[in-house]
Amino acid sequence: MNEPYREEVKDFYTSDLKKQPGENVNVWPCTAGSSSSSGVSFSFPRVFLCLSFLCQAGNVLGHPQCLDYGPPFQPPFHLEFCTAYENFGCCDQEKDNSIAAKYWEIMDYIDPQGHKLCGRYIKDILCQECSPYAAHLYDAENPQTPLRNLPGLCFDYCSEFHFNCYSAISLLTGDKHIQECCETNKTRFCNLLNLHDKDYCFPNVLKNTDLNRKLGSVVEDRKGCLQLCLTEVANGLRNPVTMAHANDQTHRMFVAEQVGVIWVYLPDGSRLQEPFLDIKTIVLATPWVGDERGFLGLAFHPKYKYNGKFYIYYSYMDKKRVEKIRISELKVSASDINKADPHSERNLLELEEPAANHNGGQLLFGVDGYMYIFTGDGGKAGDPFGTFGNAQNKSALLGKVLRIDVDGKSTAGKPYRIPPDNPFVSDAKARPEVYAYGVRNMWRCAVDRGDPVTGKGRGRLFCGDVGQNKFEEIDIIVKGGNYGWRAKEGFECYDTKLCRNSSLDDILPIFAYGRNVGKSVTGGYVYRGCESPNLNGLYIFGDFMNGRLMALQEDEKTNKWKKQDICIGNTKACAFPGMISSYSKFIISFAEDEAGKLYFMSTSYPSAYAPHGSLYKLVDPARRAPPGKCKLKPVPVKTKSKRIPFVPRAKTILELLNEPPPTQPPGKSSSTGVTRTSSSKKAKTTPSSKIKASTLKPTAAGKKTQKIKAKVKHKPKQKGKVTKVPKPTPAPSSTKRNLRITRTKKL
Repeated sequence: MNEPYREEVKDFYTSDLKKQPGENVNVWPCTAGSSSSSGVSFSFPRVFLCLSFLCQAGNVLGHPQCLDYGPPFQPPFHLEFCTAYENFGCCDQEKDNSIAAKYWEIMDYIDPQGHKLCGRYIKDILCQECSPYAAHLYDAENPQTPLRNLPGLCFDYCSEFHFNCYSAISLLTGDKHIQECCETNKTRFCNLLNLHDKDYCFPNVLKNTDLNRKLGSVVEDRKGCLQLCLTEVANGLRNPVTMAHANDQTHRMFVAEQVGVIWVYLPDGSRLQEPFLDIKTIVLATPWVGDERGFLGLAFHPKYKYNGKFYIYYSYMDKKRVEKIRISELKVSASDINKADPHSERNLLELEEPAANHNGGQLLFGVDGYMYIFTGDGGKAGDPFGTFGNAQNKSALLGKVLRIDVDGKSTAGKPYRIPPDNPFVSDAKARPEVYAYGVRNMWRCAVDRGDPVTGKGRGRLFCGDVGQNKFEEIDIIVKGGNYGWRAKEGFECYDTKLCRNSSLDDILPIFAYGRNVGKSVTGGYVYRGCESPNLNGLYIFGDFMNGRLMALQEDEKTNKWKKQDICIGNTKACAFPGMISSYSKFIISFAEDEAGKLYFMSTSYPSAYAPHGSLYKLVDPARRAPPGKCKLKPVPVKTKSKRIPFVPRAKTILELLNEPPPTQPPGKSSSTGVTRTSSSKKAKTTPSSKIKASTLKPTAAGKKTQKIKAKVKHKPKQKGKVTKVPKPTPAPSSTKRNLRITRTKKL
């Protein structure tokens, strides 16, 4: 964290936090440009919104969604029947086979001429369940609206189908209302199946180049801002500084608060009432806004499943009132897998901190099995310690990346061993723990898991290094690397004299940004999860001060990194159950769970004792993995503590869309004359001559046995052959689910 932010945060709160609930607060933009307010304001108490419509120059592309309310996917195997959607859509092989079976059951009742005339129509209609726009075609984008029995058809196509195959309607749907009204009334039938948006009806949806040009890719607005979505995972946290998993197949998440408490979250979303670890009485943390001291780091041993060891990094004050950093080892309790043994603490390393800021705080294990420790330069401003500062002094442990072996002891009596290939073990003027140097205050680092198929990138260490007053930077850590501070800040000189004499071998950032973009970088992760394959290889990070989310994509040919902004909460792209449109502004940290899903933690009030922190999961609305591919089977965990179910505080996008419009006082009318509806489509009125909306709901009514009168000859009966009675054809296989709406609490 950067020391200037402390005063800026205080200044911010002396103005905005004096406002009463319900008064306007600033809405923070999420695209490139100034970090100041966008000038747009909303009447919403103490919640910072990053709304992607501020990022847009126009509408985004369409909203692909399946009937199970999830994004489309690439089928893992070839589709034999609905082949039009074998590259991207909403059907896997099992669903494709079930649609084929339904088709052949219907075709049993059609004579040969009907096969030729109606087979194509029937197949097209049934296969719309596989369309990437299936939810739109069946009015299933909003779980609160009735589900259509039949997909939305363009009027001309519908008219052709009805003219040639009207008797097939009773075989396609068991809804008596549709059967009775529409077999002989083409206009009524096609009006019923009509969609207000002509671009989305079948078959127009297949021909629309805007909707299909980048179908399945991460959606971008016209300014290149990536459209991602969020789900709220946890709330009520006191400055959540880190989240880690134990890599023990339990898929628990351990979330640490700055005050010194670690909570256990289970795969079902619940939290255990009793903490995993509580060392509030030892950790040095204050309620001051922006204080950087406290519990700062957590890492589990690679063999935690077998040895129960984990490691923590925190600020404390010794008996002589000297502020220090302590890195120590603890073990899990022998009697409770969800409790640490606080008496098992073994101190590994202690560092005296000359100032209250720049405390570092990251702990992680590399693919080599060694532990990496990221320390700050000691604080104040400009690294004023000694001739060249702490960061350039290899005999000091501040301003460094350290690497130690926690599984051994040194001959000098240290509680850890020095890896024999550390870069400065032979340098008498350097501490042997030093792995890299010249860093200012690396705030959040991560190990790249590597491409899930090729393994490319595995083991790379990415870090965000907070700048002094000009540049924030992202670095990849290499053995023996000098990252330039205090000679350089970003790509430019900071200390002119040191910079002129600095080595040409200094490691430059892969990306740096100025104060017009942000003021305090929060390092993130390279996405390698299963759920959102489009995000594979993207390094996602943020800025603490203005709440901006960003991504870096590597060009494999040039090895250059391109930055794109991330926009959250578009009401069209993110209109899925559980998705939210806002997040707390101050981005503290990023994390990944055992399965590789990506999260970030932020707060609306950056004080260690303020319970305004939340945990969010990032989701790509454009594409997901095929059903079943990412299915988890967590190892069951015995819990002795009470489970506290998760209660969301943020309203979902669908809940916001379903809110009734504000009532007008008697005698007054709306200034615009337009009423918002509960879905993304405009409201449609139903003339009395049309079928009531209730006829769209699935029914259990059966259909009468009949032969197709599809402008074709009747299929001749064979002597002695029994006519098969068709069973009622159900509505699309995905049924509506009722979602409980939870009212948002004001923060």
